[in-house]
Amino acid sequence: MSPQDRSIATEDIQAATNTAAPSDTPDVTLLGGRTLLPDGSLQDACVTLAAGRIAAVSASEGRPATRRIDLAGRLLLPGIIDLHGDAFEQVLMPRSGVRFPMDLALAEIDRQLIANGITTAYHSLTYSWEPGLRGRETVVELMAALDRLGPELACQPRVHLRFELHNVDAVAEVADWLHAGRIDLISLNEHLDMITDRLERVDKLAQYAERTGLSITRYKELVQQVAKRGAEVPNGVARVCAAARSAGVPIASHDDDSPDVRGHYRDLGARLCEFPVNAETAEAAAAHGDPVILGSPNVVRGGSHDARMTAENAVRAGLCNVLTTDYYYPAPLIAAFRLADAGACDFPAAWDLVSAGPARAAGLDDRGTVAVGQRADLVAVEPGPLPRVAATWTGGRMMYRADPRVVG
Repeated sequence: MSPQDRSIATEDIQAATNTAAPSDTPDVTLLGGRTLLPDGSLQDACVTLAAGRIAAVSASEGRPATRRIDLAGRLLLPGIIDLHGDAFEQVLMPRSGVRFPMDLALAEIDRQLIANGITTAYHSLTYSWEPGLRGRETVVELMAALDRLGPELACQPRVHLRFELHNVDAVAEVADWLHAGRIDLISLNEHLDMITDRLERVDKLAQYAERTGLSITRYKELVQQVAKRGAEVPNGVARVCAAARSAGVPIASHDDDSPDVRGHYRDLGARLCEFPVNAETAEAAAAHGDPVILGSPNVVRGGSHDARMTAENAVRAGLCNVLTTDYYYPAPLIAAFRLADAGACDFPAAWDLVSAGPARAAGLDDRGTVAVGQRADLVAVEPGPLPRVAATWTGGRMMYRADPRVVG
């Protein structure tokens, strides 16, 4: 990483301190860190947190705070915002047919998220026509658990509902959830064709059947029954999208494989292009200002596990606005540094892909930057070939500390 630095200018500090801040006494000041500021510069700064918000950003410490934490030269960055993460499925069902209690699984997931610098997580719940791990019972149970445990979790949880388009019987229920504010992001998923194409592959068929709890024979019968209802899909998709637009919930289309497909879903209100299959589709999205969302494991592994578009190439071409955890929580932190080290973009632009970029795409205006008035969601990082989270704050509270040298 070789970002261009400059010292904090007086006018920068004046602009920050002119923003309204909490009037109570600041409760903690983070000092000694190289802070990523909204203008994209990395500067030595003192960041004061109060009442869960960033109260001040200055070149030197102002009035004394209740606590002082010396970051000893580490990077101080806005917390990672993950718009698409389904690694929780591996914690909930680590082996085929082996389920763990939902509350226990969520507590473990929360520990993994916060330890990887993720401060806002959109849990991607697949609501499929399948029973089992991606069926209604799991979705309802997980949403209820997030409602119940949300205030106790370190990472702020949100619901990203991955709606399978052939799940036509669930259209009315999903519309009700949207209107009730139960869903924060919805994506349009169509995996029936892929599953149908793989029914003759014994390994894949067994995998799909196992997560549902059905026998292979019964699973194949279910696929055939669902396929017969294809004529009902367009109306169902239109109803779900209309409900999302009415509720102001962002809509993403998933796995678009052509500019025409992207245009079709854009017309329905899906302005987020999630995991486009090829560069042509990503270019079509970018031409209309639609944020392109890709997986950070694609960067870390050096390419797509599904022989699709390479995320690093997309970043170099300006065809990626957001990187997500996808199926691996440590990936965004590592991906940002890998992209900068590889020269795909500079470090501030790389971090934008995992923090401010997701915030813009999801319409979150209270997080994603280190600026006065923003939520105090921050991560202190020890840079290097394998970057490491030293500490994470959410809502102004230190919720994770791995490095005993980060003291206050």
